Amino acid sequence: MKVVNYFIRMSIVIFMFIVAKSSSDIKIATVENNNVNKTVNLTTMAMKIIEVEDTIKYTPVATYTGDLTGYAYNCPLCNGTLGCMPKYNIKDGTTTYKDYEYGEVKIVASSKNIACGSIIRFKSDRVGEGEQFAIVLDRGVGGYALDLLTPSEEYASKYIGRSKITYDVLRSGWE
Repeated sequence: MKVVNYFIRMSIVIFMFIVAKSSSDIKIATVENNNVNKTVNLTTMAMKIIEVEDTIKYTPVATYTGDLTGYAYNCPLCNGTLGCMPKYNIKDGTTTYKDYEYGEVKIVASSKNIACGSIIRFKSDRVGEGEQFAIVLDRGVGGYALDLLTPSEEYASKYIGRSKITYDVLRSGWE
């Protein structure tokens, strides 16, 4: 009986020793923050996210060269509706479209080489300073030419005319 009692006591001591030893092996994980205030700047983080999204948003899918011309809703071959969106009212002089992703953009006509709803980025001193953004909502030109919707035929011939441009397709169709 003394041997059994001794064996039980030793087993308990060994068990407690093992538990104590395994508890001391626990590692503490640390994260280093070198910011003096020890805070995360959420504004900076949000700006970085926007920067990355804009890089993706403004990366061209394709680049083309073609003629840029202008037209109005009441041109001789026009019926006052858009080839891609026949119910969108342009008879009131509307020349822009509010896109869900790119905001307010100009309206252009293209050939079927560029899908309806495609977003185009181009530069032309005749249209305005800097980069211009447009959406393909109409048809009626050939090849890779673009026809910019203007308030009147007079405006189109006086200010837009015909010029060669290189443009980027930022979004192909209504993705």
